[in-house]
Amino acid sequence: MKNLLKQAVLPALVCAALFAAGLCAGSVWIPFSDFGGNEIVSMRAVRLWAAFAAGGSLALSGLVFQAILRNPLAEPFTLGLSGGAAVGAAAAFLTGASLLGAYTVDLFAFAGAILILALVLLISRGGRRGAETLLLSGVIAGTVMSGLLMFLISGARNEELAGITWWMLGDLQGVDPVMLQINTVLLAAVAFCFLFFAGDLDALSLGEAQAFDLGVRTHSLLILLTLLAALLAAGTVAMCGIIGFCGLVVPHAVRRIFGAGHRGNILPALFCGGGFLMLCDILSRLGERREIPVGVITALIGGPVFLWILNRRRSGDD
Repeated sequence: MKNLLKQAVLPALVCAALFAAGLCAGSVWIPFSDFGGNEIVSMRAVRLWAAFAAGGSLALSGLVFQAILRNPLAEPFTLGLSGGAAVGAAAAFLTGASLLGAYTVDLFAFAGAILILALVLLISRGGRRGAETLLLSGVIAGTVMSGLLMFLISGARNEELAGITWWMLGDLQGVDPVMLQINTVLLAAVAFCFLFFAGDLDALSLGEAQAFDLGVRTHSLLILLTLLAALLAAGTVAMCGIIGFCGLVVPHAVRRIFGAGHRGNILPALFCGGGFLMLCDILSRLGERREIPVGVITALIGGPVFLWILNRRRSGDD
């Protein structure tokens, strides 16, 4: 346990520094001396908290999906969760349900993600056909949802289209405090579960046959870990929309720094993911006239970083 905490100290300190910098930085710089009773500082604090919770959730989800699916390109939305959530959110905007309450779009998006997850598990017979079938089922389900989303968008009015588009780009502006608290509790609980099953994750990353020989109940564990990782992704996408690359890039970076053992990189992945998204949120708020959606920043940073990591990995193999 002491070694786990030691590995998490530096990422945690970086997150604390980013949180403090994020309270000051933005379209208007606010010094520490003006923090007392400042509403802008309070709004920034909620956004940074949301960025940490979302980034940590996506990083942990991506870490686990890459292990159980044994695919370095796996990420939190590999099983089609983002497509299902996007269709659910689009349905909320198009039917006018988004006007009924603050949680409507969030609930529609969460329901869409969970329905797609249930469909993927049904098609793959609960993972009994193996991780490859689970992965392929998710890819196909995501493709179908993308087509359905394009169909819904084609009939949207301008104001509906604007709402759908902004939501799909990832938005930390209108995060609801209740949803944030729920996702924070969920993140803490699931991270503890991942730590408990860290050894089994190591076995599953070797392959289902090898894991079974090592005494791991592969089928039940595969379903449990899939559900937990999917819950993190679904909760995040319901809270702040689709934010890409965080769940893909951060796990790779963490493995390069802290090693391949899951017991030693779960907490660093949580803090590194949270820190990465906090940094992206700070950068998104630096413009004086217009705020850039945080999902755009993660793509602009995460894409080149992932290509760099991939090239370094190939050169190392050579």
